[in-house]
Amino acid sequence: MKLLILDAGHCLSLALAREASRRTDTELVIDAGLDIEVGRLAKLKPDAVLIPPLVQPMDVDRSVVTAHAEAVEHCLACCQELGIPLVWGVSDQLYEDGFDGPIDEDTRPEPRDEGLRQLMAVGQQIRDHQARHLIVRLGPMFALEGGGAWLGSMIERLVSGEELSAAQDVIFCPTSADAVAMALIGMLQQIHCGAESWGVYHLAGTEPVSAFAFASMVRTQLLTRLEGLGQTLVLGELKALEHHHGQPLRRVLNCRRVLHVFGVHQKPWRLEVGRMLDAWCQAYRPTEQGGTA
Repeated sequence: MKLLILDAGHCLSLALAREASRRTDTELVIDAGLDIEVGRLAKLKPDAVLIPPLVQPMDVDRSVVTAHAEAVEHCLACCQELGIPLVWGVSDQLYEDGFDGPIDEDTRPEPRDEGLRQLMAVGQQIRDHQARHLIVRLGPMFALEGGGAWLGSMIERLVSGEELSAAQDVIFCPTSADAVAMALIGMLQQIHCGAESWGVYHLAGTEPVSAFAFASMVRTQLLTRLEGLGQTLVLGELKALEHHHGQPLRRVLNCRRVLHVFGVHQKPWRLEVGRMLDAWCQAYRPTEQGGTA
């Protein structure tokens, strides 16, 4: 199976490259940006084109959202012309106001934010005009490196002594970029072998958690590991924020459909965070000369 991945620097693109390198059944071509033309697609002849999600679309400038939406629209047109499937990851922030219970795939997001509405319109175009597509709504992704690598930037800010602010009344299910990459390649391999299971799916980690609790767990575990290395760094402090006046906003994606259709299980985000912190600390471990490894 041959996949074309757009946005080479995205944390999901890097995770897909790592996952593909461990397999013999998946070939990746990774382009630097989101721009693609029909001629290049026709030459590459990929089995699918994959566009990583715009990370935290509610928190970036509207022009960034517009540019992403327009790039996806253009890619859709190219894929339609050549009959190539399109795979698009989107943020769970499309559910701007959250839901009291787990959110199923057929629960249509109805955001008020204009940027999110623009992304919704693109998604509707894909569903209306592209029979073979995957739209994967994702819980907040984390990784150590790459665009949108939430965990990596959090660690860097903590180690530099910077204060971090995080909402304690926004509840979600984080998921690692590595877990998403493994799931996507597994889903596409099944489709490549004849399972015509196109459509919309949810994918997130297990165990709902607040943004503040997630950051607190990272800080505590990082401090424990650094102390084990004999380091006495003073980490940045955490500040809890309240945005919703005593009524927590919940974005908990129901991931049963991806389990039933593809057999993809949710990964425990705590284990994934622990693994990444171990990897970060191993790279940070001081050498005998006083530098870092």
